[in-house]
Amino acid sequence: MSFTHINKKNNPNMVNVSDKDITKRTAVAKATMFLGKEIVSHFTDDELITKKGPVFQTAIIAGIQAVKKTSELIPMCHPLLINGVDIDIDIVDEEHIKVFCKVTIEGKTGVEMEALTGVNITCLTIYDMCKAISQKMVIKEVKLQEKTGGKSDIKK
Repeated sequence: MSFTHINKKNNPNMVNVSDKDITKRTAVAKATMFLGKEIVSHFTDDELITKKGPVFQTAIIAGIQAVKKTSELIPMCHPLLINGVDIDIDIVDEEHIKVFCKVTIEGKTGVEMEALTGVNITCLTIYDMCKAISQKMVIKEVKLQEKTGGKSDIKK
């Protein structure tokens, strides 16, 4: 198997997807984040309002913006017409949250990088908004959980 973003002269290239079929494609990325009791104890009704605003709502908006800008951040990603982005944040226990980012398109290339970018920026925004309470937060286990619509589907 060879890398897809290297041409015959071993130079970087953007994969040519012009011969691929347009299909519905989805990707779901997941991150687990340690916030700690000190931060989670401040939440009321699954939200924390800080001087910077509502933490989860702001983080979701940041994650959606990041999905749309993925091709500007990662050089070999194709600019895509995104059909939908759904970001969900769940408080798992008194110290942890899980963040999910699902991205859907109808196109010729997958949206794994967009989902991974969305979940990371969502977590980073939460970190930024909560760092005044504690800087012991840890973003961990960021992974692609599901991918459908391409030549290799993944479901974990």
